Parts: sequence; C-alpha cells; structure tokens
Amino acid sequence: MLSTQPNTGAKFEHDRSTRSMTLSAGLSGAKRNGCAALCTSNQILGICEQERVIRLRGAGFNRTGLPDEALDELLRRSGRRRSDVTTYAMAEAGPAPPGLEVVRFDHHFAHACAAFLTSPFDEAVVLVCDDHSPELSVWDAAGRTITPVEWPWHGPAFANLYTQGASALGFATNGREQHMEAMARLDPNRREELPAPLFTLEDGGLRVAPNWQSLVNGLAGSGEHKAAIAAALQAQISDLLVEFLRDVRRRAARTRLCVGGTLFHNSHINSVVKRCGVFDDVFVPVHPGDAGLAIGAALHVSEQVRSPVTPFQGPSYTSEEIKATLDNCKLTYEWATESETIAIAVQALQKGRLVAWFDGAMEWGPRALGARSIVANPFAPYVLDNLNRFLKQRDSWWGYAVSGLESAVHDHFDGPAKSPFMECDFVPRDRERLRHLLPGPRASVRVHTAGADAPSRFRALLAAFGEATGIPILVNTSFNGFHEPIVCSPRDAVRVFFGTGIDLLVLGQFVIHK
Repeated sequence: MLSTQPNTGAKFEHDRSTRSMTLSAGLSGAKRNGCAALCTSNQILGICEQERVIRLRGAGFNRTGLPDEALDELLRRSGRRRSDVTTYAMAEAGPAPPGLEVVRFDHHFAHACAAFLTSPFDEAVVLVCDDHSPELSVWDAAGRTITPVEWPWHGPAFANLYTQGASALGFATNGREQHMEAMARLDPNRREELPAPLFTLEDGGLRVAPNWQSLVNGLAGSGEHKAAIAAALQAQISDLLVEFLRDVRRRAARTRLCVGGTLFHNSHINSVVKRCGVFDDVFVPVHPGDAGLAIGAALHVSEQVRSPVTPFQGPSYTSEEIKATLDNCKLTYEWATESETIAIAVQALQKGRLVAWFDGAMEWGPRALGARSIVANPFAPYVLDNLNRFLKQRDSWWGYAVSGLESAVHDHFDGPAKSPFMECDFVPRDRERLRHLLPGPRASVRVHTAGADAPSRFRALLAAFGEATGIPILVNTSFNGFHEPIVCSPRDAVRVFFGTGIDLLVLGQFVIHK
C-alpha cells in the first residue's frame, strides 16, 4: 500500500496505544547516496549510508527498492528485525518496495524536516535550496510543525547556478561543485575578476546575463587566474543569496534560520550566511544533502521528542570485535591504555607521519569529525604533498580541513562562532605559522570546532597535540582509500591502512605500525 504525506507539515498520527512500540525507518537516496535512519518514539537508534556498508561510493538502493545492507546493519546493531519496523518513510519517487506500506514525503518537505527537527531551535524559518524542482522553498517551523511559506520562484535557483558555474569553469560532472569550491578557497576574497554582475535577483527568480557561461569559460584560463574567477563567481552567488535572505527576514516572523539542500554542502556559503547578520542564529544540519532526508523523514513520522542530532550515529565496534578482526588478519598489534595510545599518536604526528584514527560510532555525514579520520601535523613541511600525492591523489592546489578544540580555534582563525560539523570556512590569523597547511598565500580553511559533543578521545588527542606544539589543531581528512567512502568497520580500516600511505593506525586502544 502506498500513502502520500502532504507537504503541509501535518502530523502522521500513530495509534497511541502502541506509540512506545513504534519503530520508524527513514530511507532516502534511491538512485544515489542511499541512507537509512532508524528511530523509536524516544530515541534515534542509528543512521547509516549504504555506501559505507557495501563499500561503493555514492551507492543508492538495491533492486529491492531498499538500502538493504545499511538498514540491516542498523537493525542488527540495535537488536531489531525488519518485522519490528512499524513505519517506512521515504522522500523518493517511484514504486514502493514489494509488500511494504510506505509514507511518502515531498522532497523539499523532507529537507525542511532534516534541517529543523535536528536543530536546537524551538522555532525558525527554513530555507531549502537544491537542484530538485522547485529548487528553492521557504518554510515556517515551530515545535514539530513545519508548514510551507508561499514563495513563487521560477527558473534556476542558487544551487543550480553554482553547478552551471562549475561546468563553465571546465570541471567534470562528478564532484564539479566540490572542485569549484576547493579552487575558490585558494583566494576567496577575489571579486574583481568578473567584468560585471552576471546575475541579479528579481521577484520570483534570478536574471542571468546572456551567454554568461561562455564568458566565464573564456576568462577562466588555468592556475591562479582560474582560482580567482572561481572565487569571484562564488562571491556573486553568495551575495545574491544574502540579498534573498534579507527579503526572507523582512517577511518572516522568525529570527533564526535553518538551511537544507545540496547548496549548503558549500562551507564558504555557510560561513557567509552565518556571518552576514541577517538572522540571529543559523543552523546547518549534519548532512544537508539528500542522504539527510532519511533522518528528516524518520523523525517526522516517529514524533520523537526533539533534541539535537549528533553526527556519530553509525555503527560502532567493541574492543572484542576489533581484536577479532586483527587476529583474523594475523596482524601484529599493540594494546595500550588511552593515555599511551594518544601519546603514541602525538609522537608520530610530531614526526610528520599520517595517523588513521578509528574510534567509537562512525560519522554518518559527509565529514570526518574524529571517529573515522586521518589526521596530520599542520606544521609538517610536506603535509600537503603527503596528503595530495601519496594519500588522496589530488591536484597540488587542493587544501585540507582542520579540527581544533572549540576553545582555541578563534585564537588562530577568524570565522563563525562554531562549526561543529566542519561546515564553515575560516581565515588563518597567522599565515606564516600555518604556511605548510595552506595551498596558497591567501587561502581559507574549512574548520571543525571540536566542542563537548565531539568524541572525548579525539578531544584528548587535540589537547595532547596542543600541549606538545602550542596549538591544539590537526589536519583532519576522511579515513578512506582513493575513490572510496569513509571506512565503517575495523576490516575496512585495516585494508585502507595497508593499501595507502598511512603510517600509523589507531583502532580504539589498538595500535598498528608500518
């Protein structure tokens, strides 16, 4: 049976007599970036992307119409079975999986749920922007009710415009937006490279200059000049977004903003939105893209009491499970106390080595935040060469994010008050000291502010590195192999460790050297 959930924010009513027994599965990403989220009426049991389990980057649903492996992993680890699931909720078109009753959600409504229901706000206006029609929508949210705000829009919106700009700069289809963002980060304040504004905001849409993509392509060239064009183009889109937000703020009764949709994967845009001052506070969810729809759908149908959602909702592994994997692989390893493990890692980092850090529940969003991370010394002379040439196999101009203790980040970087999900760009205060980290003399850096919600052992690692070097900040990139998703299991971690240029692997309290 197929039912349709209206996008008005009306509540899905459960039988109150069985409310405590409800188990809701939110599913998203049928064609790409499949994800499953599992909730009861009072707890999130887990969130996991399909790619992490089957090890195929960007994997969508199986022919069964479900992300079977991700769903079954969450059920297994929570001690449930598929027969225990009382509601399946999807923000996907197409036929329902055979034999399942599915609650369907409008795509943008599910984004609004993911943005607001995972936020710390009691009320907010919600902006959703991606390349899914209508490309832009505005919502009013309070308590558990999310309702659409009538906002006529025609033509491409900001996310589509960004994608077109990345194409005009010559970036390939797969990951083109990320390439443009990374290149623009080399010189983010450049605006003068474009002869005139290419876009203007008008009632209900954007007016674009004729043949603007050909103009951008002709100006781009390569190298430093291409980075300047990318930055100028990104700046024009960001400025228009702020102008649009001012209009939203004038019409809205809310002073806080939640955002969702693929546009808000862009950490430069997130920083601009947070710092422009149009709204008193801005929340960017753990996963603003389509994989995040799973938790939005699950939270809405479960009617769970609202609370902020942690990024660490993926599978976790006990020491016994880790040891069994290492023994099965016939590896030589060292078991150490927590303080000894951190000391070993810090010593390796001081020598300029790459350290893989595997700890606790996996992050379910797109960023490594201290559970499945590769960390490096930002002061090591060859840190970028090691990461770009020998680990990630990227262009030499590609920069990397850092994680730092929240209490110390602003001593060394200028940026938004917080960036708990590595969602914002910052500007280094002392470029000379961080020169080995920066791919260009004017580059900005994506930053993760590790506060109380970050894993305690990762915060202890940052603190120990700070005691050793004077700055509790580490380069932090995702723990994965070339063109692979972030590792999920200890076996994934071992395979990537031995197949890449990582020097030291820390799995909980187990340490493996090369």
